[in-house]
Amino acid sequence: MTSSPSFGIDRLLAEPELRRPLAGRRVALLAHPASVTRDLTHSLDALAALPGLKLTAAFGPQHGLRGDKQDNMIESPNFVDPLHGIPVFSLYGEVRRPTPAMMDTFDVLLVDLQDLGCRIYTFITTLRYVLEAAAQHGKPVWILDRPNPAGRPVEGLKLREGWESFVGAGPLPMRHGLTLGELARWFITTGNIDVDCQVIAMQGWQPEQAPGYGWPLGTRTWINPSPNAPNLFMARAYAGTVLLEGTTLSEGRGTTRPLELFGAPDLNAQALLEEMQKLAPHWLAGCRLRTCWFEPTFHKHAGKLCNGLFIHVEDGSYDHAAFRPWHLQALAFKALRRLQPDYPLWRDFAYEYEHDRLAIDLINGSPLLREWVDDAAATPAELDALVQPDEAAWEEERGDFLLYSGARP
Repeated sequence: MTSSPSFGIDRLLAEPELRRPLAGRRVALLAHPASVTRDLTHSLDALAALPGLKLTAAFGPQHGLRGDKQDNMIESPNFVDPLHGIPVFSLYGEVRRPTPAMMDTFDVLLVDLQDLGCRIYTFITTLRYVLEAAAQHGKPVWILDRPNPAGRPVEGLKLREGWESFVGAGPLPMRHGLTLGELARWFITTGNIDVDCQVIAMQGWQPEQAPGYGWPLGTRTWINPSPNAPNLFMARAYAGTVLLEGTTLSEGRGTTRPLELFGAPDLNAQALLEEMQKLAPHWLAGCRLRTCWFEPTFHKHAGKLCNGLFIHVEDGSYDHAAFRPWHLQALAFKALRRLQPDYPLWRDFAYEYEHDRLAIDLINGSPLLREWVDDAAATPAELDALVQPDEAAWEEERGDFLLYSGARP
């Protein structure tokens, strides 16, 4: 059996010399429900139990420290932790960036967040914001590193200048292939953030190793980093299925397998699949697609029977190097446009507090994908011509920030 890697929190707990610089200093922790040790103790509780470590505050990102909020734009309040008696500040409530008063509660900030490896996952934007706040206030930040469960593959258009938002912290492609610690190094360099930041790196993480290809499947327990991230297979599909948040199609919220499937009451899934296979079969590699029926209990199309497609990446047919979820989802939109040109595909609503730009464009970091979908004459080869230079440039750029082997699948 493959040995389990040591995550940053495990090393900090097991190696007294690593945490010696924390002696006598007030420590805060930015964490969420998946911030657990090897034995499934929450990192807040594990750190509080350490002799000589003075824990004075905690922070929670979107969905809360305890993962209490189900959907986007549902805010978490500040509260006092009932067990440890310390303030827990929400960075997805009244503020997105820590205030001076919050920064005054600690001397060193520890960041222990499980990411999904996708640009729009808001924990990485929160990371950037706390690095910037720490620079302003002269506070050190320690990143307790964790795996990127989607592994090292790179995919998608890079965010264009002027399209920064809470779901777009910088000019990253949709699948960036970095860990949170590596991302911190990239943010600091590219954003000229003058902060004292160190990464407590993992030991033994092998992102190219089967069957997990990023996540140590079988040796570490998966815990939802957000309510609709229930398993590794969702994490694999997420860089594509998250696009559905900008559409009228259900992404499976309100089912037991959110963000692994998509559909709508007025969709003909079999016809859609056949059109996708006709248009760009090579974009469907590495997974299996199954037509299915589902009825969301909440969110889009709640209580209505939907026809759709399930993206299977959990069995032996999964090919980590070949699977391209962003391309797959883009192809589904294109096929739907060809079958039903007037389909009301793009959802017009306030997305992450942005009222003036379409959600699909915010998610992609530009209008380029939507324009390609809506252009009846545009071909898959034309989208590839847009995307491939971005992916190649990112492969080159990120090389300076890698802390682990396995830069490519």
